[in-house]
Amino acid sequence: LQLAESGGALVQPGGSLRLSCTASGFTSDDYAIGWFRRVPGKEREGVTCIAAIDGSIYYSDSVKGRFTISRDNAKKTVYLQMNSLAPEDTAVYYCAASTWLVGCSIVTYEYEYWGQGTQVTVSS
Repeated sequence: LQLAESGGALVQPGGSLRLSCTASGFTSDDYAIGWFRRVPGKEREGVTCIAAIDGSIYYSDSVKGRFTISRDNAKKTVYLQMNSLAPEDTAVYYCAASTWLVGCSIVTYEYEYWGQGTQVTVSS
């Protein structure tokens, strides 16, 4: 079971990026996906998540209104659309999958599978 993130890049403040998280090896779509980010020297921070069954979504206060999560089960891909990016959004972004969560969560230990991360840098 593998997750692969893509889409990270250098972007100017106020710009937008769309990250993708593609799953492979999962036999069904019954897994929640969370997006997390980490800045060197800090703890990994939960950003947003989307549930497997009911599609419920949660955003952290730091990204609410700017980031949008969505999933395309046919492509086994979850997207993170990031708008109005600011320098404090600079981090390595990770997606993670949980096969047992009923809803979704942005708590790191509730996820079993993790991608390798993709770098997002917001700078002028």
